[in-house]
Amino acid sequence: MTFNDIFKSSFLENVAAVSLFDMLLALVLAFCLGMFIFLVYKKTYQGVMYSSSFGVTLIALTMITTLVILAVTSNVVLSLGMVGALSIVRFRTAIKEPLDIAFLFWAIAAGIVLAAGMIPLAVVGSIFVGVVLLIFVNKKPHCNPYIVVIQCDGHDSETAARAYLEEMTNRCTVKSKSAQKGSLELTVEIRLKDDNTDFINTLSEMQGVNSAVLVSYNGDYIG
Repeated sequence: MTFNDIFKSSFLENVAAVSLFDMLLALVLAFCLGMFIFLVYKKTYQGVMYSSSFGVTLIALTMITTLVILAVTSNVVLSLGMVGALSIVRFRTAIKEPLDIAFLFWAIAAGIVLAAGMIPLAVVGSIFVGVVLLIFVNKKPHCNPYIVVIQCDGHDSETAARAYLEEMTNRCTVKSKSAQKGSLELTVEIRLKDDNTDFINTLSEMQGVNSAVLVSYNGDYIG
């Protein structure tokens, strides 16, 4: 192979496949969309511990996806090789929050659509998705469920505790019951009439009730 063969290589022809202006415009728009996705994620996060690194990952993922799609759209042969290379990549990081998966796919989809040249679709679609998430994720339920764990002496105190809970709440459903000699543990799901939780103090002071614990429950688990 001579120097002339090197300079005639198709590799040098691919350098100008995407113009510098197109690259800069795509990266700037990808950064703006990534920042928008990051801000929506920050506003709608409802987990236990907020991870700033995941928010930065959303920005980087949007820009990286844009770079990959720009390269793929400029060369058909490269697109086939890129599919084979990406198919062997495996990610082992566990996603604890189901909503995080939606943000990951959102960032990838925004990068793909943007690099494909569909800028209005990427911008308008991202704004629409962001507004929907802000409305529905931050929407508070009208009636939050609570779990009451009662430890009492026997059947009479259990009956009195359940009657009191049915009187003070809108809904009272027994979820589990554990019985031992001389003691009972009752788990009850309730719906409060208002935000007042002082009834749990009265419940714990009832005759035969050893303890009463009130826990808010919304379906999320701490892991």
